[in-house]
Amino acid sequence: MAALTDIDAAPRDRASRARALHWALAAALVLVSLASLQVGATDVTLSNLAAKLARGEALTQMDRVVLWDIRLPRLAMGGLVGAALAVSGAAMQGLFRNPLADPGIVGVGAGAGLGAILAIVLGGLLPSWVNALAGNQLTPFAAFLGGWGATLLLYRVATRHGHTSVATMLLAGIALGALAGAVSGILVYIADDTQLRDLTFWGLGSLAGASWAKVLTAGPMILLAIAAALTLGRGLNGLALGEATAAHIGVSVQRLKSIAILAVAAATGAAVAVSGGIGFVGIVVPHLLRLASGPDHRTLLLNSALLGAILLILADVIARVVIAPAELPIGIVTAVLGAPVFLWILLTRRGLADL
Repeated sequence: MAALTDIDAAPRDRASRARALHWALAAALVLVSLASLQVGATDVTLSNLAAKLARGEALTQMDRVVLWDIRLPRLAMGGLVGAALAVSGAAMQGLFRNPLADPGIVGVGAGAGLGAILAIVLGGLLPSWVNALAGNQLTPFAAFLGGWGATLLLYRVATRHGHTSVATMLLAGIALGALAGAVSGILVYIADDTQLRDLTFWGLGSLAGASWAKVLTAGPMILLAIAAALTLGRGLNGLALGEATAAHIGVSVQRLKSIAILAVAAATGAAVAVSGGIGFVGIVVPHLLRLASGPDHRTLLLNSALLGAILLILADVIARVVIAPAELPIGIVTAVLGAPVFLWILLTRRGLADL
């Protein structure tokens, strides 16, 4: 009887830890958001602004521009991009039942990178009215189209007779990544010095170009995709037992695959389009949460969104202050933070099989 009680108590303990972790992450998100609004290249801080208002002074034009037009959209974009990448990573790891899976496995990264490189290197060959119409949104738009195009191509290749093979998608994704890398290499070879600098900056990722226009463009798609992914928790839990077992307990496996792939493509495509290439968030965040509160996707996906937002906002704060008044590309910071954590997970768990 005692053994049965212990077995019954284990899921309750994990659920309690997951709920406690949820509220802890929500509080941490508030704190890092305040830190993001507090620091920057100027002396405009929340404490200074609060002191001005307490003295009855009006905020200057510079105060409003720094807070409203620079830091707030940057904070919003960082939270959205971090949540998109982390939720996408958790969904892909659950779908492929592979702890090494990340959003790039569905071709979004390869396609988005190729689209961005095409826009940077060959954008000057487009008609002048196209460049005038697109303005500085040409690269994000091309990246989004490239990511979505690659995903739809992989989905089409991996789907036969109404059934999508995740193994085929994985192998086709490897082939597509190699092909996109080859084409990108040719374009990089013919790029001039200015284009090479733009390519490097985009590839390392940054939130420096954040604006309300980008937030309002990418935000709705990211939020809808995350909302769709959050409905997949029960299905992903069933899929962990195998496709046949999942179907037997009432999971619509093909529908689950379709929603997961399209949601990840939308979330990651929009995120990469506005921020460039940012690594490790999609792999590390779900791992940390599984160690903390277990593998239940009903809580893992939501907590991944919170921790992903926290991690990217924190990385952006570090990128802004470590070599101020200049800033590091945020992809460098996430790699520096994520790689040691990932190695620590491997060492402490003694192999990926235990994850």
